[in-house]
Amino acid sequence: MNGIVATEEAEKPAAARSLPETWGKNERMRHIPSVEWMTWKLDYDLRRRIDKLFAPYAALPADDPRHGPLETEWRALCRAIDRFADAIRHSRGAQGPQELGNRISWTIGQAAGALHSLDSTLFGRRYPFQTFERSKGEALYGALLVIIDHLNRVTPLMRDVDPNIDAHLYEDLVRLEEPMRETPMA
Repeated sequence: MNGIVATEEAEKPAAARSLPETWGKNERMRHIPSVEWMTWKLDYDLRRRIDKLFAPYAALPADDPRHGPLETEWRALCRAIDRFADAIRHSRGAQGPQELGNRISWTIGQAAGALHSLDSTLFGRRYPFQTFERSKGEALYGALLVIIDHLNRVTPLMRDVDPNIDAHLYEDLVRLEEPMRETPMA
């Protein structure tokens, strides 16, 4: 033995005792994407899709029979984005606008701002096993996947309102450096 008695180790202050693991030294979990990717996905990709999908709904009259089920799905999407933002902040934020379109846009902005406040070097690392806590990254990525799932539920419903919605969603995905010719090549 090295001559240290267990009681001597226990009498040391908590900071002086060596922990088996520390959060900063644990490697990143490979199944959790980076904060930068999650920010891009929410603020650019999903926001673009939501804006294009919401435009036909905003033009839909309130007395249309499709309006009720669509509003239910849009509100569920808004709640999912709220939960995502709350998981980042660990608290409820300020109340946003009440109109659905403005609320969704405002909530995405709040969530993206909260994502920017995360430390990208520590995000996605496994917590030390002695704390018995789950990583914050797993819960956030799960909440982002719920947003994507809600958006995938809204998309087929919006196809009934606007049959050309897929063409609008695919716009600006590919940009040609040189526009295609109007006349055939052969």
